[in-house]
Amino acid sequence: MKIALMARNPKLYSHQRLVEASEARGHEIQIIDTLRVYINVASHRPEMRYKGEKLEGFDAVIPRIGASVTFFGTAVLRQFEMMGVYPLNESVAISRSRDKLRSLQLLSRRGIGLPVSVFAHSTSQADDILQMLGGTPVVIKLLEGTQGIGVVLGETPTAAKSMIQAFGGLKANILVQEFIKEAGSQDIRCLVVGDRVVASMMRSGAEGDFRSNLHRGGRADSIRITPEERSTAVRAANIMGLNVCGVDMLRSNHGPVVMEVNSSPGLEGVEKATGIDVAGKVIEFLEKNAKPNKTRTRGRG
Repeated sequence: MKIALMARNPKLYSHQRLVEASEARGHEIQIIDTLRVYINVASHRPEMRYKGEKLEGFDAVIPRIGASVTFFGTAVLRQFEMMGVYPLNESVAISRSRDKLRSLQLLSRRGIGLPVSVFAHSTSQADDILQMLGGTPVVIKLLEGTQGIGVVLGETPTAAKSMIQAFGGLKANILVQEFIKEAGSQDIRCLVVGDRVVASMMRSGAEGDFRSNLHRGGRADSIRITPEERSTAVRAANIMGLNVCGVDMLRSNHGPVVMEVNSSPGLEGVEKATGIDVAGKVIEFLEKNAKPNKTRTRGRG
């Protein structure tokens, strides 16, 4: 196969591993800086160019689109799709997963366990927001935040109200969620490829930090997940329409609750924690599924 890897930084561990896994299986793979692609949208024949050359002859495309370039990145991916190139994850599914509120609404509609969540733009009714959540502590998130940035814990009503109003002063959309205390500053990330969980890890927050993000100094360990957690991760991936994703969940007193479904999960933490060749399983999925003009549309909404 000839594979296009849409990625801005070729030196990232995840991207290097995908290249290694592709080449080890005899495939040709080209890393393409997403923002340097330009598209002819008026032509009867869809066309893209990169560094003065046509992008053509690809069998599959692996989109590794950063959150900050979602709009342009999904436009480039749609052009690949129009040209009959098989996408590892489709553009519509990536756009769906990047909208945190839409993701929660879709998962909720299909019965996936979620933390109690309140979405707001105007924060003049902070007291009522806290009442809807059953009081403090609460987690307050900027909807556009990533890797734990823009996420704070409001432990008391006064502190939570102050933080909600401060975020409101930024004219930003916020999500206020119940704090799952019993999770103990730990979450589970399941790597889903196709219709199965291929690897899972427990992420623990750094000392004194309720966030478990590895970018914030957290630790990752291999974990054996329960059948319910496995089923929840696969169902969440299917609802979002993603063939490959990371599903983040917490262990609550009433079962697993999903926090986020990530369409471009990092591979370093989970591969090093588990010793599993996740990159190889991604390429294996493409080998089985990449056919010209074939898409695998899943999820609705």
